Amino acid sequence: MPVRAVHPDELTVLQDIERAAGRCFRDIGMPEIADDEPLTLGELASHREAGLAWVAVDGADAPLAYLIAERVEGNLHVEQVSVHPDHARRGIGRSLLEHLAAVAVGEGAPALTLTTFTEVPWNAPYYVRCGFRPLAAEALTPGLREIRAREAAHGLDRWPRVCMRRDL
Repeated sequence: MPVRAVHPDELTVLQDIERAAGRCFRDIGMPEIADDEPLTLGELASHREAGLAWVAVDGADAPLAYLIAERVEGNLHVEQVSVHPDHARRGIGRSLLEHLAAVAVGEGAPALTLTTFTEVPWNAPYYVRCGFRPLAAEALTPGLREIRAREAAHGLDRWPRVCMRRDL
């Protein structure tokens, strides 16, 4: 699956992918997540300008999925990875994660990190299959604790969440 940097004119496409991917949460009793708005165009642009936004594209170079990351304490942290549901279960998300891992290795980052829902099949169980492991609360770094605090303030702690790490 080809992965490339996000183009400036694709930011609204990323929002559309996120909205479509979010609808799956309605089916498992998490309508608040399904209705949550994606990152703003400004936030997405900041990730793109930092060189931390990628898309997986089809043969016509149209985005099917995206991943945005941030640097947290020397690691690359997966801020968001979303695959349009019309293209789910084809390894596209994994391709994006592998691309990020290659970028991280190139930068000398020792790990990828992320936060996710523990009981959503395409969240924590999926990431375990991609080589991530859950982190115990006492293993969280200050940066990860700050991310978790922002998520809690946003209301995401209504459902069990976990920080995960994939050593590179």
